[in-house]
Amino acid sequence: MKDKLFIGLSALAMLVILAMLALILGNIFWFGKDRLSWEFISASPRVGMTEGGIFPAIFGTVALVFLMTIAVMPAGVMTAIYLEEYARADSKMVHIVQQAVANLAGVPSIVFGLFGLGFFVNFVGRGVDGLFFGGELNYGQPAILWASATLALLTLPVVIVTTSEALRAVPREIKEGGLALGATRLQNLWRIIIPSALPGILTGGILAVSRGAGEVAPIMFTGAAYFLPYLPTSPNDQFMELGYHVYVMATQSPDVEATKPILYSTVLVLLALTFLLNLLAIYLRARLRKRFAEGR
Repeated sequence: MKDKLFIGLSALAMLVILAMLALILGNIFWFGKDRLSWEFISASPRVGMTEGGIFPAIFGTVALVFLMTIAVMPAGVMTAIYLEEYARADSKMVHIVQQAVANLAGVPSIVFGLFGLGFFVNFVGRGVDGLFFGGELNYGQPAILWASATLALLTLPVVIVTTSEALRAVPREIKEGGLALGATRLQNLWRIIIPSALPGILTGGILAVSRGAGEVAPIMFTGAAYFLPYLPTSPNDQFMELGYHVYVMATQSPDVEATKPILYSTVLVLLALTFLLNLLAIYLRARLRKRFAEGR
């Protein structure tokens, strides 16, 4: 009876969560579908964001995530490789790095935004301006480059943890078999361990992308703008972003009823983009697993 009661309560909790998710998604779709159109997706905003579309915000979100991925994936993967394959398990440095990763994962996202403003914008950016541009303001201001670097720090623990788990899941016999056949440590890592762990590594990267695409607080101070009817063409340009666009319309619009359809449609586009990234992660993982299972 206790087992059946626990199973029933667990199933009830699952149904409540699914019902809440369906209610939220249904509400967003119901209020957002009327404004959603090809013009809304492909056009630039105009007339105080009550007309036009959100293409600059979509482009800015994709560009932000792309730059963030370029920054976070090499650093996160190489850190995990060092911790799992090169460093000794009883090393104090390994313990310090693991604690730092755990603490970094618990830092609120707004703190990352303030850090990005203080370090990347004011310190690094203005240092670059003083060194190469004679003090002229070029990189010492909020820009897509600094927003991407801030998001890379935010998602770094996700990449490190998932890559470490993927490397740890590779059987020890496979790792030692390559060394027994005469491969060097680097050859064994590059040709055996990393290909075997690649599905998990890519999944962690896509999860980091999914999280970065929906974050608002880290980019509020480091580069995002509410109304820019043009696309960023340089790393030191500001940009529009879907999450920040939703935040501003929901909290600072002078006419809530006029912007409500645009708000819901923007949220719908943001959710669709996030779901597509998750589906891409599942597809890549399945393809890679099938490929390695067939020995190709």
